[in-house]
Amino acid sequence: MVIKKINLKNPEQEIIQGAIKMLKDGKIIVYPTDTIYGIGCDILNKKSVQSIQTIKNRKKPKPLSIICSDLKDISRWAIVSNIQYKILKKYLPGPFTFILKASNDAPKILQDPKRKTIGIRIPDNKICLEITSGLGNPIVTTSVNLTGEINYINPDDIKKDWYGKVDLILDAGQISNDPSTIVSLLDDDVEILRQGKGIFDF
Repeated sequence: MVIKKINLKNPEQEIIQGAIKMLKDGKIIVYPTDTIYGIGCDILNKKSVQSIQTIKNRKKPKPLSIICSDLKDISRWAIVSNIQYKILKKYLPGPFTFILKASNDAPKILQDPKRKTIGIRIPDNKICLEITSGLGNPIVTTSVNLTGEINYINPDDIKKDWYGKVDLILDAGQISNDPSTIVSLLDDDVEILRQGKGIFDF
């Protein structure tokens, strides 16, 4: 396992490029977002996605959200109406996860199997955006915790408890303990599914 300290505001490019290479090689990384620390991999690597479900100690696979690099990138992985686009444009980048209908390109392993939906994020965080932009694909994003347990906000705790479970930890110091606010935009109806960091008042 590799541990790299990284500057949250001005991430070192050598570290970013190293993370991108590891993702291309199918590795699993821990990284800071604008909310809490996330664990992820390249969304096109099915084996790595399955490994994350195992690491999270999930008895049954659950839908996983993805981090896109920009609004244009979202349209490949989700079906976005004009109304939904206006909402996304207003709130992203930001501490929100938006639930949308998955496109045909979205891997089935990431979707809600009944509703065929996918969670989309564009965090207000340079590390996430530079990694996804350089990778050319979104990355999976889910909280660094075991299912049903508290989120990790201190990288020292992550290093201790997750040693050997992941391939890379990007240590940006202690960050927020507030998860993203989850907003469903299905059928152009707006519903807040979880209130977290950020105020949604569309």
